[in-house]
Parts: sequence; structure tokens; C-alpha cells
Amino acid sequence: MGALDGYKILDFTTLLPGPYATMTLADLGAEVLKVSGRDKFDLVVNWPPVIEGAQVTGAQAWLGRNKKTMFLNLKKPAAIEVVKKLIMEYDIVVEQFRPGVMDKLGVSYEQLSKINPRLIYCAITGYGQSGPFAMKAGHDINYISRSGIAWAAGRKAGGPGLYNFQIADVAGGSMNAVSSILAAIIYRERTGKGQYIDVSMQDSVIPFNSMDGASFFAGGPMPTRESGMLNGGGIYDFYETSDRKYMSVGSLEPKFFAALCIGLGHPEWKDGKILKTDATAVKETFREVFRTKTRDEWAAVFSKLDACVEPVMDLEEVSKDEHLVQRGMWPDVDVPASASGHVQIKQMGCPMHLSACPPRYDHAGYPEGFHTEEILQSLGYTEQEISELI
Repeated sequence: MGALDGYKILDFTTLLPGPYATMTLADLGAEVLKVSGRDKFDLVVNWPPVIEGAQVTGAQAWLGRNKKTMFLNLKKPAAIEVVKKLIMEYDIVVEQFRPGVMDKLGVSYEQLSKINPRLIYCAITGYGQSGPFAMKAGHDINYISRSGIAWAAGRKAGGPGLYNFQIADVAGGSMNAVSSILAAIIYRERTGKGQYIDVSMQDSVIPFNSMDGASFFAGGPMPTRESGMLNGGGIYDFYETSDRKYMSVGSLEPKFFAALCIGLGHPEWKDGKILKTDATAVKETFREVFRTKTRDEWAAVFSKLDACVEPVMDLEEVSKDEHLVQRGMWPDVDVPASASGHVQIKQMGCPMHLSACPPRYDHAGYPEGFHTEEILQSLGYTEQEISELI
């Protein structure tokens, strides 16, 4: 039994934040039906490559995991009537349009909650439902830029640095949507009442300023690049090796710094006193020492030391990492509707490890709209009506 068995979610989201949130809920047992427009381009759904022998891309197979999918043209009044029928059964909604769009279509929280007062309705946007920026478009890079995070990230010489993952989208929008929906479910179980959830991706990353933010608002200095303990101002950093790969050093506490010094051949510094008198010289020395061996040679050295020093690995290496394999983070998932009838693909698993009701991986994502006829026929629509609805 899944943790969320019996909960049914109507998913109107695209791109990454909403789909990742609903995938997480689906992994935990919720029944998710994704509703999309047949002719609406979704960058993530079309992200190459297409899986060999299947009709979906890798991203689509991942984000569509454990979900059903149907087409509806929400600009047609008859399609809105379909949503109103579904809302009696699918009593959690997740949407990702700009503020006001769902209201104009006739499927806002106010409109649908009159049909089902137990409705939990989660809206994910860049800047939230209120404020001067509410209608403004944005992407992850914009949210972290306007949150203060990018100001102190990167290098003095090169400016802010890009990561190849979406901090505000996933760690911010997706996970706040998941936690908010779970909180609303608990509230509904206690009171019988649904509610509206306003998730802003910019809001979500404000707390990611963490120590710098807490210190600044308590009267501390404005954080700048390579000035703090955690953004390159100390030994906490990446270090190039002789084969032009990298090691990560997180040896902040005294015992870890002592182990780092031993591993790098400078046991005379292990008491840490030199960090108070000549920290810059220490870091430069460490950079020179790391360049004397390959990454794998250093990984072997520090595998025997409790120093918080680890290699920077690529995805192929990570997918074979025995620790993550043992943790079940790379499940092989069946890809449905494939030409051969049976294709499996390795996917990134759900990080929520529940002992009594662990995540499950019933199937990868279906092609967009795959369940349209099945769903609409179950509601009593004819083939001709279905053709018009999509």
C-alpha cells in the first residue's frame, strides 16, 4: 500500500516544477492524471533523446512516471465541463499557469471548490499570486537572481556561476508544492475542508540564502563572492587534480580539517591554528598538492580518512556508485506503449525512503494524451464528442 493510495490528483502543469511534484506524489501512491493541450509545446516533454523502441523521450518517461495522461482543449466550454466532472473524483489540483488564467477558463479554485468543498488546489508560479511581479514571466535563473543567491555565488573574476540543475524549480517550487499539499491533506483529514495553496518559486528560494541571509539580517556584512566560509572564501571548495578532474573539500570542523591535512601531507597544520594566521597560503598549498595526483588516486587516499573529501563524479560514475545502487536510487522502470512491448529504462528514483510504504515504480511515462479515450469514455462521451473535446 502506498502512502497516498486513494488520493487523486488532476495535473495541469508543464515544464519541470509541477510535473516533478506530481511525480513524487505518484511515486508515493497518488493517482495522477495529467491534462494537457494536444497542440501545446512542452519543452521538457520534447527534450531529446527519444527512448529507442518507445514513443517517449527520456525526460517524458521520467516526469510522467506512474501517471495517466489525457488531452483536453480547455478553451472549449465542453472541456471545462469535463474538468468539473473529474473534480468530484480528482479532489487535488496542481496547476502552473500565470495568475488569472484558470479563472478565465472557468476552473479556478473559487469555481471548482463550489463543486467540491474538499478541493485542495495548488498553484505554482514564478512570483506568486500577489505583488507587482505576479504576472511576470521567469525561469529558474531569474528566480535565483532576484532572491540574492546568485549575488554571492561563483567567482570574483568570473561573476555568478550556472549549475545544470534547477534550484528554484525543483528544490523550491516542486518540493514546496509537495510539502504544502501533504500539509493540506492532513488539515482536510482533521477538518473536512480543502484550501488554496500559493507556491512562488522566488519565495521558495529566499530561505536558501541560509547562513548568509540569517547573518545579514542580524547585522552582519553583505555577502560577496569568495568571501564566506561556504562560497569559496575558505578551504570549502573544489580542487583540480593532475588529470584535470576535481575533488570536493568540505573539511569545516576541526577533526575533518585535521584528517584533510594528514591526507595532503601537512600534518603540522592539523591543529587548525594556521587558518587564523595564513588561510590564503594554506588554500593555495592545498591547490598545488591536489594537482600532484589524479582524482581517483586522491579518492583512494581519502577513502581511508574521515575528512569530508569526495571526488566530483559524472552521471555514468554516479549511476554505478555502489552506495546509491544499494539505496535503490536507480530503478529500472518499464516503458509502456513501446513498439516491442517491453522496454526498460534506468531512472532517477524517489529520495523518500519510507519503511512501511516505500515509493513504487509501476511504469514510466506514457505518450502525451494516451489515456484520453479511456478517461472520456468512462465519463460517457462518444468518439465524436471526444474528437471535439481535444
